[in-house]
Amino acid sequence: MSVRGRSYRYVGPVELKTAVRPGSGGCRISSAADFDGWIAERSAAELAEPFTFVVGTDGVLRMAPRRSEHVACAGGATVLGAGEISFMREAGRWAVGEVSNQSTGYCPDVSSWSAVARALDDVELGRPSGFTYEVVFRRCPDCQEHNIVREGDFVCVFCGSDLPAVWNVDPTA
Repeated sequence: MSVRGRSYRYVGPVELKTAVRPGSGGCRISSAADFDGWIAERSAAELAEPFTFVVGTDGVLRMAPRRSEHVACAGGATVLGAGEISFMREAGRWAVGEVSNQSTGYCPDVSSWSAVARALDDVELGRPSGFTYEVVFRRCPDCQEHNIVREGDFVCVFCGSDLPAVWNVDPTA
């Protein structure tokens, strides 16, 4: 684990990672001014949907349109957090409306919230106290498939085996 928290390697389809080109990552948002400039360029249609985000191992937020792959947003790199995020106007300023760790390419644990919160604080955005939608990811120890745990049912949807209680998606982490 790094000083800033656990990092997550990309664990999704190989072809998506090999399609990532140098310099094709999401927009780097490291300050309030960066965010203000970026959000001002978004259309009403874009603002109506959540955006794809990652937090790089440098702790910096990177943003991309919703239908972007997280691995592309990250430029293929390891991340401290990933998911989807939406914004709203609150008391005359931008704030986070909803935020999740929904990224089937990185499958970040819900504990990645601390890195996401720090990145949002660095950009001076109002935010909730945690993910507004938490996704629990696990890798099946028997068939090795990645699962989303729903309603606390820690059973593999592919083979029916029990899933571990603790995050285990990346066996090298």
